[in-house]
Amino acid sequence: MENIYDCIIVGSGPAGGTAAYNLAKCGYKVLIIEKESLPRYKPCGGGVSPVVQKWFDFDFSSVISQKVKNFRYTWHGHDPVNIELKLKEPLWMVRRNEFDFFIIKQAQKVGAELYDKTEVIGVQFKDNLWHVKAIHAALGEPRLRRELPQQTKIEKAHYLIAADGAKGPMAGLLGFKQRKHTIGGAIEAEASTVSVKNGATAHFEFGMVKNGYLWNFPKIDGYSLGIGVLKNNQKQNLKSIASEYSKIFNIDFNTTKQYGHPISLWNGNQTLHAKNEKALLAGEAACIVDPLTAEGIRPSIFTGLKAAKAVGKALSGDISAIQNYTKIIHKEIGTDMQIANNLSKMLYMFPNICYNKILKRHSATNTMARILCGEMRYSDVTKETFVQLGKMFK
Repeated sequence: MENIYDCIIVGSGPAGGTAAYNLAKCGYKVLIIEKESLPRYKPCGGGVSPVVQKWFDFDFSSVISQKVKNFRYTWHGHDPVNIELKLKEPLWMVRRNEFDFFIIKQAQKVGAELYDKTEVIGVQFKDNLWHVKAIHAALGEPRLRRELPQQTKIEKAHYLIAADGAKGPMAGLLGFKQRKHTIGGAIEAEASTVSVKNGATAHFEFGMVKNGYLWNFPKIDGYSLGIGVLKNNQKQNLKSIASEYSKIFNIDFNTTKQYGHPISLWNGNQTLHAKNEKALLAGEAACIVDPLTAEGIRPSIFTGLKAAKAVGKALSGDISAIQNYTKIIHKEIGTDMQIANNLSKMLYMFPNICYNKILKRHSATNTMARILCGEMRYSDVTKETFVQLGKMFK
């Protein structure tokens, strides 16, 4: 009997794992295809909004490395500002290899199948099914695939969710061209240190890098230290800047293993479903990373959740479900992302003024923290607040 899946999901990050879990627990036949060997390292600061817990029926406590209750800012390494966050639940800090794989394991428990070390090299829609061509490395690391025994397979499914990130090929293979996004970039290193006590501080540095910021996020056994550029239009020696910043924390960035990666920042609403309404983009493949903070985990999980609901409805006969997915993401994410985009332009056009007039204000930081933690949205900020912000720059 031919093996046909209800849905194939390409990518095992928060979007792919969330979609797989929600479809599989409803009884649908799901296959996850992942290029890397799991669990895999994912360059990321690892800040997660605690609001995501309400979207799942299992507990994330085992993969929360730290909870942040304080932010600390600096300007060119000086003029520090320490702010205690007034939140219902502190910001989570996770290691992505643990967090992402945890969601995948929950999906497997409810029936989802997983092919890791498997790279999709082509897709074709025929006979009302997706034909997904993939290469599986029998042994070893993905980077050695060409030297190892390979097995090419064709898997079939009624629906397809592309959740393979900023560098993934799926959007292109599915015919999504000229996507609206701003490509940023980041370099990160993981530094081991003594245990950091609960209630630790997340550090942010402004001024040392143009059109971006540096960060140092605490984990229970070390730090995630990195540099991110959200408007990549100026040549800067990011490694040199990060190395200088790392000295503040007695970390030698140059001797710590470094990871570079692109960031696909939101830059306008766009269609997120294929023309045949049989495939969806989710996660960073859908370009939904916050253009102000570069937060990507929560919006990825949200798109994975909504993609799963759309596919489930479509499998049940709702012919408009896939098209409605795009509308839902525009409504639920697009408005806030536009506000974040406008704030981002202001921050990186007038960084010194923003640091002194906005970031130093405890109330402003707590508002931003509440947005990051899901207690409020950008759109909840009053028009009067934006009027006051505008007056600062006159």
